[in-house]
Amino acid sequence: MSRAAFARTSPDAPVPQTDSLPSLRDAARNCQACDLFRRATQTVFGEGSEHARVVVVGEQPGDQEDRQGRPFVGPAGKLLTRALAAAEIHPSEIFVTNAVKHFKFEERGKRRIHQKPNTTEINACRPWLAAEIASVKPELILCLGSTAAQSVLSRKVGIGEHRAKFMPHPWAKYVFITTHPSAILRVPPEDREREYDRFVRDLKIVGAWLRGEHAA
Repeated sequence: MSRAAFARTSPDAPVPQTDSLPSLRDAARNCQACDLFRRATQTVFGEGSEHARVVVVGEQPGDQEDRQGRPFVGPAGKLLTRALAAAEIHPSEIFVTNAVKHFKFEERGKRRIHQKPNTTEINACRPWLAAEIASVKPELILCLGSTAAQSVLSRKVGIGEHRAKFMPHPWAKYVFITTHPSAILRVPPEDREREYDRFVRDLKIVGAWLRGEHAA
């Protein structure tokens, strides 16, 4: 089947039923299930271990991710990498992706400024996320921020209410919600270290659970 025929061309079109992440990634390149593909440079699919114990779900690609075609390579990704290392979560244990696969932005001069995806865009991309997770078969889904949580849980979620809790889910044994690293980068500089430390504490709970040191 051609790549174009294999892709979703509308929100109602099915995602390919395959256990192959490379096939899903190839198909997603031509997804037109919402209008975000019109302005984005490319689809940004997930990457990491195909047998990861944790799937990390962010909101959407940022400017650098859109240009490079890889998730979490910009400033927020660098902060996430540092925090995961501090929590002793090894890269081999994770697969990183986003709830929405195209960059949504507005132009301000020469800059492209992130815009939050709406529910229609989240729902249009949700089958891709479900297919990724079904292929990896993780033990835990780590949601970074409210958009990721909304996509996984199929409802709007308050981070404060559910943060750092293990919640059973059909896609994995548990879902665990924390803040998105980009939110840390947006707080005033004097508060950034405190918010980063809180983020690391959340990730350390996940790390301890992966090592069997913390009960869900």
